[in-house]
This record gives sequence, C-alpha cells and structure tokens, in this order.
Amino acid sequence: MDQALLLVRNELPAPGLNLAARSGSCHQCLYQLLAFVPPSNESLRIPGTASVMVDTQHPLTLLLNSSVGDRDLCKIQYHFGEFGNYSLVVKTQSTSTQTVSCDLIINEGPINSYLPILFAFLVYMGILAILIAGRLLMKIDPVRNWVYKKLNPRATDRMINSELGSPNTTDSINCDPTPQSWSTGSRQRLRSLDTFRGLSLVIMVFVNYGGGKYWFFKHESWNGLTVADLVFPWFVFIMGTSIALALGSMLRWGSSKWKVLRKILWRSFVLILLGIIVVNPNYCLGPLSWDNLRIPGVLQRLGFTYLVVAALELLFTRADSGTWEGRFPALQDILPYWPQWIFILVLETIWLCLTFLLPVPDCPRGYLGPGGIGDFGKYPNCTGGAAGYIDRLLLGEKHMYQHPSSGVIYQSTMPYDPEGILGTINSIVMAFLGMQAGKITLFYKDQPKQIMSRFIIWGIVMGIISAILTKCSKEEGFIPINKNLWSISYVTTMSCFAFILLLLIYYLVDVKKWWSGAPFLYPGMNSILVYIGHQVFANYFPFKWKMQDSQSHAEHLTQNLTATTLWVIISYILYRRRIFWKI
Repeated sequence: MDQALLLVRNELPAPGLNLAARSGSCHQCLYQLLAFVPPSNESLRIPGTASVMVDTQHPLTLLLNSSVGDRDLCKIQYHFGEFGNYSLVVKTQSTSTQTVSCDLIINEGPINSYLPILFAFLVYMGILAILIAGRLLMKIDPVRNWVYKKLNPRATDRMINSELGSPNTTDSINCDPTPQSWSTGSRQRLRSLDTFRGLSLVIMVFVNYGGGKYWFFKHESWNGLTVADLVFPWFVFIMGTSIALALGSMLRWGSSKWKVLRKILWRSFVLILLGIIVVNPNYCLGPLSWDNLRIPGVLQRLGFTYLVVAALELLFTRADSGTWEGRFPALQDILPYWPQWIFILVLETIWLCLTFLLPVPDCPRGYLGPGGIGDFGKYPNCTGGAAGYIDRLLLGEKHMYQHPSSGVIYQSTMPYDPEGILGTINSIVMAFLGMQAGKITLFYKDQPKQIMSRFIIWGIVMGIISAILTKCSKEEGFIPINKNLWSISYVTTMSCFAFILLLLIYYLVDVKKWWSGAPFLYPGMNSILVYIGHQVFANYFPFKWKMQDSQSHAEHLTQNLTATTLWVIISYILYRRRIFWKI
C-alpha cells in the first residue's frame, strides 16, 4: 500500500550507479540512498539491474549518480502510482558525446486508490437522500400521524443544560438579569455549537482510527495542514465558546464564583486524569508504569486549557453584567475584558520569547524545524527546537510521545510531543478566541446579523494575520503553520476557519433552521464519552476486525468509516434516551 515497484536497468559500463530519492513533502532534505545499481556486463550485453520500492503518497525526485566520483547523471521528478510497475532505463544516448539518458517506462499501470473514497461518498449521499425523503414524507399529515402513533417518540430537546460547556441562546449579557426574568425564560440549547463540536469529533474519531490509511487523513509530517490537523484546534475553539456562554449562565442562576471555581477545578482534574490513566498511547509499550508514562496528551491539554481559560473568564464575569456604556459600543464584546486580552498577550509574548530566544544546546536559536534529514541534515537532534528541548528537560524523553509524525518523512529520531508544554500556551490562545465567539453570541442575542457580521470580521482578521506570518507560503514564512509546534500562525489559521465554519453552521441550524445539526449534533452532546470510548474500544469488534487484505485502502476505509458511524449511532441512541456523560 502506498508503494510502487521500480526496476532500474543500467546499460552503462563500470563503475555502477547510486539511486537516491527525496520526497516532495520533505523540505530541504538530504537525498536518501535507495539502491546500488551494478554496471552492465559488456561482454554478455546484460544490463545491471536493481529493484526498489518507492513511495506513492508524494512526488519523488530521483537522483542517479556514479558510484565513483559522485557525478550526477540525471534527475527525474515523478509522482508514482500505487501498485504501479515501472522501469528506469539508463543508457548512453550518444557514444560521441557520452550523453546519458534516463527513460522512465510504465510496465504496469497503477490503480486508482481514491475510488474507495468516491464510493463511500456516494453511499453516504444515498443514505442522506433517503433520510431527506423520509423527512419530506413526515410533513404529510397521514404519514406523520401513523409514524407518531407507532413510535410515540419522546421530546428530547428539553434536556438539562446546566453543566459547563452546554450553552443556551438565552445566556445574554444584554438581557434583564433579574432572577425572575431568568427563571421564566426558555432555555433552548444552541444547536450550532453542539453541531460544530460533533463535526470536529467525528472527523477526529475517523482520523484516529486510521482514515483509510490515506496520507491526507494523517497528521502533516511537519509544516502545513492535512484534514487530521483541523479537528483538535476546532474542538479547543468550541470549548472556549461554551465557556463564555455557560459561566455567565451559572452565575445568573445563583451559583457563587467559588462553587463554579470548584466545578472548574474538578472538571480539569478529571480530564487530565482520564488522559494520563485511560487514554495513554504508551500502553502499546506494555503495562503502564511511571518509567514510560506519557504525561502530555489530548485530554491533558484540554483539561489544562479549560482550567486557565475558564478561570480567566470567571475572574472577570459578573452575574449582573449589562450593556456596555463606553465610548465604543461596537467593541462592547472586547473593551470590558481588556485585562483578559493583556493576559493573553503576555502569554503569547512568553511563547515568542521562549521559541525564538531560548538557547538550545547544539541547535540554532529560534529553530522551528523537524530535525532528522531536514535542513540538509545539519540539525538531526533539534526536532521542535525550544518546544522539544523544554519537554525533554522538564518531562524526560520517556514521558513524551515516542513516534512523532516527523519520523516518517524527516526520519527524526528524537522523541517529540505535539501536546507538549510550550504549545499549550497557544492552545489557551485558541480557546480564548473561541471564547470571543461566545461573547459575541451573548452580547448580540437575537441579532443574528450582528453575530454573523462579527464572525466574518474575526475570520478575516485572523486570516490576514496568518497571511502575514506565513507569507502565504508553506515553508518560507516568518512562522509557518505547524500543528506539532502549535505555532501562532497555526492558531490564527484554525481560528479563521473556525469563525467561518461556525458562521455557516449557525446560519443553517439556529437562524434559518434549515438543518437540525444531525447527525453531528448527537456526538457533540456526548463528546467526552465518544472520545474516550473510541480510544478504549479501538481494538475491539465491531470497531475493528481482521482484514482479508491489510494492504487495501478500501478495506481500511470500510473499517474506519464503520467504526466512526457506529459511534454516531451510539451517541444518537444515548441522545434519544437522554443519557449524557457530564464531568
């Protein structure tokens, strides 16, 4: 899978050839030797041959040079196809000038490895069409009455929304804060937030299960983005949105700040504990022990980020908050919270100073690269620069993630944790920007045009900042987009996407009500259960089974989509039974 066969035929005389390759996704990498191709036997007129397996996920640059003298003979850039069979014929084109030609021949054509994705898309579109047709039928009175009579469904929209992270459309700072008005007001849940959370979670489950083993459903090796790199920051963003909406609601309903703080501390503690004890990838190394316990992780970062952002919001949120009466009413969702912005700017300054000014042994100051064979192999043990150094210094190599995504393409050997200490600063910034979206929803309750226009403005601002930081380039910017580092450009880019996506979902689900949010609404309302459950039961049937052909994208895609769909169904059943796991 993701490989092709290349047969090299060398018709040149001694001394033989060296075949090396470099992946198109490997920035400033050294060529890696694939094979030595022996010279031809001139007396028997038999060419020298060598067979190698080449990667088909990204374009390759092949380099042929003489094994003596290191003289480059030819360089070929080509994107090989999966399971293809190719020949590379090296011969003398002109005996007078000794010009060497390198001809690439397709012996057997590759397969189209993306057809399973198309087929899966058509299947899910067919299911969606059936569901839409059923919904239209339900608008016919005789059909609807018959179905209701048979099923007698329970109303599940009136559910408890008291836990942190469960926002309500009535949670508005602009509303009359008297206890009577809040006790008599309706508490209708903002479905767009659950839908956004559920969308992020479903994609996260799918990519964690393998994503059909397609490279774009895996994390990017270093700089850049793939589908897998989108979901975690979106989850952090929507967590921040929920914090803004939920904390104000709890205070208006009479909870003291100390009581809310205890709940924040408890929830953060449970999330961190679950991440360390239950969802720990180092279980693959054997029974968990302190010697190899991975300390950072997804839930750990969520728990700590939640603690900081929720405590920051609690410190400046008032139960009797009213309309901002300052000089700039258009900034009423920003100016009253200027101490929070100062705190975030200080945090970001700390990140910038540590990243670019902290001396790292044997590494250039401000290094942001992957180490290994990147940067022409100059800094093989500098993976992550200051971020990796801080983790190794404070946590120890055995307590970090042992198989970072940079190890595949860049062949880095140093442990590096994408959920490390330094990157947590920018995850706090990400959640804070999400909290800003929640404040917009609060301040402009029942004003969807105002909410959507501000979402657009924030999305544009974040996009402009990203364009400046990256110079609209994958590799050449001041601060490249990098999920492993959680660079500030990564945060601003993901925030740009999040504001725009939340705008679209809010418009479709809560404003126009053209979409109920299904099926993403259901896992979004049971996010912790689905996330932990999909990790714990990942290797159990029916989420995983023995494949007939483990080198087939189609089988992997079928298994991963089936497992993901099962978790959506499970969350729907729990939704119907009003079972929600709250921390």
